[in-house]
Amino acid sequence: MAVLLEAPARNAGTGAISLRGVRKVYDSSAGAVEAIADWTLEIAPGEFLAVVGPSGCGKTTLLNAIAGFDPVTAGEIALDGTTIACAGYLAPPGADRVVVFQNGALFPWKSVVDNIAYGPIVQRRMSREQALRAAHALLERVGLADVARAFPLKLSSGVQRRVEMLRALINDPKALLLDEPFRALDAISKSAMHEELLRLYESTKKTIFFITHDLDEAILLADRVVVSATRPARVKRVLHIDLPRPRSPLMTASREFLDLRAQLTGVVHEEAEKALRRGERELA
Repeated sequence: MAVLLEAPARNAGTGAISLRGVRKVYDSSAGAVEAIADWTLEIAPGEFLAVVGPSGCGKTTLLNAIAGFDPVTAGEIALDGTTIACAGYLAPPGADRVVVFQNGALFPWKSVVDNIAYGPIVQRRMSREQALRAAHALLERVGLADVARAFPLKLSSGVQRRVEMLRALINDPKALLLDEPFRALDAISKSAMHEELLRLYESTKKTIFFITHDLDEAILLADRVVVSATRPARVKRVLHIDLPRPRSPLMTASREFLDLRAQLTGVVHEEAEKALRRGERELA
């Protein structure tokens, strides 16, 4: 399998995300709804952090605030020491933090190469010719040159996911924000993408904020797994994943992996039962 991207690691000290007392309250027809309550966490530069928790607990709300899509009610979010969100202020989305969505966000009317070139043109003010050259070179390096002129709907879901990763990485972001990017994939395609993402992480050491409902996925990929309490979201527990890197999907059968899964399952199950009793539903 081709390595998704081989690039030099970013200089140490970039991509640190700090969340201090983050709170988010939505207004609804039934009154105020607290989605996030006092979320405090430090994410180190180059760390792979996974967040798990019941549906509707506020995980995506938190990701949207980091991305610059949604303001917070209280607290502060900082990237490399610079405030990007606090009460009354929200830095706009930028090339320094790029989101890969769970439902895909490729433009269906643009070819693969035009999708990848779009970010550098819009966000980095690169000329179209320069951006297309960079996109073609990237596709060539990862073995996808033959789909450069194809349109997304003609591609398998796994290839679409790979193209989305390339589109995110061509901007050389400080942080990748991944919102259940493999949720719609079948088991075989998901396993292949896990291996691809692991190779990507080893070659770039980007800071990754990864949301998932798949506990095995979280353990296999992350340095730490944060369990979010049911709404309002708050840090319930942080599990350090001591599995050695580089990692492989074959690790999921090891005793160490199974022990970590047992620990994580118990904590997540408590919150899932609470959410079920309360009839929680998805809330972006």
